[in-house]
Amino acid sequence: MNNSTSASAVYLKAGVDEAGRGPLAGPVVVAAVILDPARPIPGLDDSKKLSEKKREALYPQIVERALSHCIVVVEAEEIDRLNIFQATMAGMSRAVAGLAPAAHEALVDGNKLPKDLPCPGRAIVGGDALEPAISAASILAKVTRDRLMVALDASHPGYGFAVHKGYPTPAHLAALQQLGPCAQHRRSFAPVRLALDQVAPLREGHDC
Repeated sequence: MNNSTSASAVYLKAGVDEAGRGPLAGPVVVAAVILDPARPIPGLDDSKKLSEKKREALYPQIVERALSHCIVVVEAEEIDRLNIFQATMAGMSRAVAGLAPAAHEALVDGNKLPKDLPCPGRAIVGGDALEPAISAASILAKVTRDRLMVALDASHPGYGFAVHKGYPTPAHLAALQQLGPCAQHRRSFAPVRLALDQVAPLREGHDC
């Protein structure tokens, strides 16, 4: 049975999840996935419970076997403009809207639904461990974001993005104090604002 035939015969549920709401730097990444019942993927689980090796192994299987998937990257600038919650909700709506075939229903990890989903939705607390489609979305989002942070580490050396992925670890906070924020840091997050406030007087004092 091909994908178009199976898609037309089945009620299509999209799993939706994000990675990167808590970090001080980098994007938040949202994924939506419609799994194919005819092509199950063993080992799906909440991405946080899986090793990096296991997530990397599952990623291509999800991309290959899913009926549809869409990954959306919401950059730090939009996070600062909208706030992290609204930016995440916007990313979820875009991810579901980008699915082809389209979903009949979106299953969203957490307790909040975007207001402008293109289909009916259900919020499921702990859904990334309960619904395989949400597990798949969490894996795509996590792997994509981790890869992006490794790339950002090369273009913004010194912060350790490849190690902590932008989360507020002691090493990251120390680098933030020493180097000041870079273009990938979220200005709307308190530790980054504090670092900016501390850097500004130093720069003013060195102006000619």
